[in-house]
Amino acid sequence: MKWRIPFTKKPPLVAVIRLAGRIGSGGRIGGGLNDEGLAPVIERAFARGKPAAVALVINSPGGSPVQSSLIAARIRRLADDKKIPVHAFVEDVAASGGYWLACAGDQIWVDQSSIIGSIGVIFAGFGFPDLMARHGIERRVHTAGRSKSLADPFLPEKPEDVARLKALQEPIHAAFIAHVKARRAGRLADADLFNADVWVGEQAVRLGLADGVAHLVPKLKVLYGDKVRLVPYGARRSLLRRFGVNLLGGAIAEIEERAMLARYGL
Repeated sequence: MKWRIPFTKKPPLVAVIRLAGRIGSGGRIGGGLNDEGLAPVIERAFARGKPAAVALVINSPGGSPVQSSLIAARIRRLADDKKIPVHAFVEDVAASGGYWLACAGDQIWVDQSSIIGSIGVIFAGFGFPDLMARHGIERRVHTAGRSKSLADPFLPEKPEDVARLKALQEPIHAAFIAHVKARRAGRLADADLFNADVWVGEQAVRLGLADGVAHLVPKLKVLYGDKVRLVPYGARRSLLRRFGVNLLGGAIAEIEERAMLARYGL
């Protein structure tokens, strides 16, 4: 039998939330990180055991800007309401939406080889008009509204479609820049950081995109003492997913994620 000594001070507790994978919409099979799935995880991490801090372990090449914004906003809302500091630790990559998530931290810590940045917006697709013409295939599209067939991959690219896509990207890019500037205020170097470039480890630190090179356990021991307790939090998989029922959706998601990581040589 263990006897508890009354009035003894417990060692500080840090909740650890792992944010790994691409960021996608919640309703899609294999949709990756999304606010709907992460909401209960984040809420529990900030509520249970009166944590001294919350640590984010991030390994993401990005994805949906909306889901990135929603997840980061939820973390910041809880951190500000409960006055709990947030530390972000980057593993292989925090690029694009992954860096959006990292900026939810009050401090960002990286490995010497972590890839950071890609503060930009991308739209990618394919075009097949020549292939269709060679095979005698005629594309027939009838729309009500001139933009309904925007960027149709089976039709030649139109300058007006490109202009419309850029018009869609610009406010998203502006929101991303504003988020980074607000969260990294007073720390960013006087350099062009918002052209979707990426940097490695200490380069990102020198530019103010991160605060230092450090790993989760030793850094939290320095900050909260050798006896700090780390409590991991993660999304629970459904019973069907545990038994592999979602194999097709998972395979598609894996292919998409590998393609995103390949942009950074990972």
